[in-house]
Amino acid sequence: MAGAPHFFTCNLCEAQCGLRLTVEDGKRVTSVRGDDEDLLSHGHVCPKAFALRELYEDPDRLRVPRMRDGDAWRDAGWTEALDMVATRVADIQKRHGRDAVAFYYGNPTVHSHRGSLAVQLLTAALGTKNRFDPNSQDSNPRLFACMQMYGDALSMAVPDVDRTDYLLVLGANPAASNGSMMGLGDPKGRFAAIRARGGKIVLLDPRRTESAAWATEHCFIRPDGDAAFLLAVLHVLFADNRVDRERVRATASGVPELRALADAFSPERVAAAVGIDAATIRRIARDFSGAARACAYSRVGVCQSAFGPVASWLVEALNVVTGNFDREGGVMFPTAAADIAPLGRLLIGNHYGRWKSRVRGLPEFLGSLPSAAMAEEMETPGDGQIRALVCLAGNPVLSVPNGPRLERALKKLELFAAIDFYVNETTRLAHVVLPAKHVFETGNFDMVLGRFAVRNVVKYSPPIVESEGPDDWDIACEIALRLRAPFMLRAGRRLARDIPERAIDFLLRTGPYKTSLAKLRAAPHGLDNGALEPSKGDRVRTADRKIRLAPPPLVTDVPRVAKWVDEQAARANGLVLIGRRHLRSNNSWMHNVHSLAKGPDRAQLMMCPDDANRLGLEGGARVRIKSRAGEVIATLAVTGDLMPGVVSLPHGFGHQIVSGTMHVAGALPGPSANALTDDQRVEPVIGTSILNGIPITVERE
Repeated sequence: MAGAPHFFTCNLCEAQCGLRLTVEDGKRVTSVRGDDEDLLSHGHVCPKAFALRELYEDPDRLRVPRMRDGDAWRDAGWTEALDMVATRVADIQKRHGRDAVAFYYGNPTVHSHRGSLAVQLLTAALGTKNRFDPNSQDSNPRLFACMQMYGDALSMAVPDVDRTDYLLVLGANPAASNGSMMGLGDPKGRFAAIRARGGKIVLLDPRRTESAAWATEHCFIRPDGDAAFLLAVLHVLFADNRVDRERVRATASGVPELRALADAFSPERVAAAVGIDAATIRRIARDFSGAARACAYSRVGVCQSAFGPVASWLVEALNVVTGNFDREGGVMFPTAAADIAPLGRLLIGNHYGRWKSRVRGLPEFLGSLPSAAMAEEMETPGDGQIRALVCLAGNPVLSVPNGPRLERALKKLELFAAIDFYVNETTRLAHVVLPAKHVFETGNFDMVLGRFAVRNVVKYSPPIVESEGPDDWDIACEIALRLRAPFMLRAGRRLARDIPERAIDFLLRTGPYKTSLAKLRAAPHGLDNGALEPSKGDRVRTADRKIRLAPPPLVTDVPRVAKWVDEQAARANGLVLIGRRHLRSNNSWMHNVHSLAKGPDRAQLMMCPDDANRLGLEGGARVRIKSRAGEVIATLAVTGDLMPGVVSLPHGFGHQIVSGTMHVAGALPGPSANALTDDQRVEPVIGTSILNGIPITVERE
């Protein structure tokens, strides 16, 4: 029978929207709607939240392990499946060394406290240097810039959107993402409030995205142009004496070096290359520095560019030199109720380049190698060759560049074990698939992304439905115990079960607000610890406690930006590819939910009318898209929302090959964009994949 309402926080993105659910008989969720009393989202939800129930009920979702017998699949018991994984991992590592087994984990783990801790446990148990994650396609440039400037990769300031007067947004689409590394709760309401109080929102993007409707101004900017644009803005600020010298002198070092770099990038020099005229660059620079309270924010479009680390650094530098760092209405560090940063420094540290990939010499960063190296490390014979893979909640065939090459490499592994509840484009190649529970069955606390919210709200969601079987953490424990302490299997299983909740409680009790998990359980709408506050330097962890405005690894890459500016004119007639995100999509794994997948084809290639006319193409045509890495076929959509020379294809599609195991996704049209992205094309600082600005050609099929 239906009882009292259950309150839950959606974990499908970083907005952390509160939900009000009803459950019958402890197993069936009968309704989902926004929680009007939630202290962060205030009733706001997006379509993905309603789809959580469909995901839970999806008949394609695995409930028991699936093992491969030759070319066929069969259901298996948990003991058999787990024993097989541990036995074969141990055998491969005994014969070839620990690095012969690789570990990859996907984005969903960061949205789950039990999944996040499972990552750390499997990392320790496998003991391999061949660890890969999605950050090298996504967030590493921002993490690296923060580590270089503030001394800690997790010292990431977020815009104080509730009090700012001027928000400059580069390469981000909050209307689709709901805020990334900036948990908004109610994105549309918060952006509307900026405009309602007379503030400005200026959006720079090669596509006029859904967020442009929320902005006061949108400017097209050429892909890869963010770093040059930001250097030109800094050029204006220094030349016009608009730098807050007193505040910067007290908090930062490297000002003369930064100015010397910016001197070479006048707006007139970069205008043609970035696609924004010099007068507009100067106006934006002056308006930003003249605003009472301003903040610059960038996200995945910047990170995935050819200059991701440099551009990410320059965004931070812009906030610092204008005096908008660590102050109300600018950017500030949220104060997390359960701060994982000390745990991160203990388990991972702020490291870079401690080892390199075997084939190409790409650097380790925060314990992981760039995922663009995965296929070549599997294919290339010799000592250290990857011969097995454990994959946790990831679909790298659709997310790592040159997915077809990775697919071929995965087929040759001695062992591929996947922890996932779908047989998707990647896990269909596995020898065993171990399905974890749904978030309704595990509950959730956002250990990682909760610390990037724009207000210091903390929430915990207990499980709302009853079920059997293990979750991500339980599966990780079973594998770890079998590998490293088989004699403790039964006792260790009992002891380990509640470790994630005990860890949360410890972090809460020792955190800044001295709260507890019990108090969070008693506050279903969350606990509000107030607006963001200046940290007064407490989160800057450099040796001298000063922000480094000219970190050497980033400074040395600026000449490459200058070369790009000077060579851009020669590329004027070519086409480059960018990705795009949709509100109803979350990478690849939400496409099997009917309510999100229904409607028009969202995997079309977008192109502006001028380019379509030049190529003799019209909307609805089937076109062949070619890059150095591969080619795909897509339907063309002609739209004025793309700047000339730029086309857009979304990431995460190309599901037709799994039509037998993911029936909704498998019926969707559209190719995989990562058949076009190039695993050999990475930026040189930390090896992040370049997933925007891909040179391509387009012709009628």
